[in-house]
Amino acid sequence: MRVTPAGTGEAGPATTRETRSLPAHAPGAVDTPFVIQGYDEVVSHDILWDAHSHPFHELLWNERGASCAVVGERIWTITPTLGLWMPAGTLHSGSATAGTWLRAGFFGFRTTSSISDTPVAVEITPLLRLLLERLGEPGLAPSSRAATEALVLDVLAPSPRELLVQLPTSALLRPIADAIREDPADRRTLADWAAELGVSTRTVTRAFSAETGTSFVRWVAAVRAQRAIDLLTRGWDVESVAEQVGYRSASAFGVAFRRTTGRTPGAFRSG
Repeated sequence: MRVTPAGTGEAGPATTRETRSLPAHAPGAVDTPFVIQGYDEVVSHDILWDAHSHPFHELLWNERGASCAVVGERIWTITPTLGLWMPAGTLHSGSATAGTWLRAGFFGFRTTSSISDTPVAVEITPLLRLLLERLGEPGLAPSSRAATEALVLDVLAPSPRELLVQLPTSALLRPIADAIREDPADRRTLADWAAELGVSTRTVTRAFSAETGTSFVRWVAAVRAQRAIDLLTRGWDVESVAEQVGYRSASAFGVAFRRTTGRTPGAFRSG
């Protein structure tokens, strides 16, 4: 574990960033006789997790705040209502902002089946949350635990909605992706980028769709939403966040944010 000072930003004074290193386990490499085991932690620093993998399946979500998980070129934002299923053995890294209340459910590799062969978003519905909370009650009778675990496995399912950014990797598109992720307020259109790169708009449009699985406009909206969630959970006001991520007004930002995330900016506002 490494702890280093993070820089001072507009959101407030300098914070401490902690880097955690965990092992990379193959599926089932360590005996996990449990069905579902809970974990939670409130992080006092910004946290970075180096690439690692678990011998068990993992359901990640937050009680408060936002975190990210990275698998290859895919970046998911995890929130209190949108979690992420991580199959056993999947190499991933991650991060969380200070003050985030992390939650996780560990699912035994030999006692449960994965809901997907690849990471997928999971909606943390009120029912699923209540069932997971019940598993954390002290003194829960074995029969009640078994019944509750069965209900969790019954309602657990992939969600069609996810806060995912797929990074393009080609030499043509990577400069565009890097610039927008560095400054989500960048308002250059795909036509502007095509002109700068000396190629046709059609060429860039096709490449973007092929590499990211979505349109340029939707990809930019997802990048902006991910940055906005990070800033909101750090205590930024909605007007400042809107400006920081490229919207001309808080109302325009609110409409776009809700279209992408399904929730209002205020739902993520901290402080």
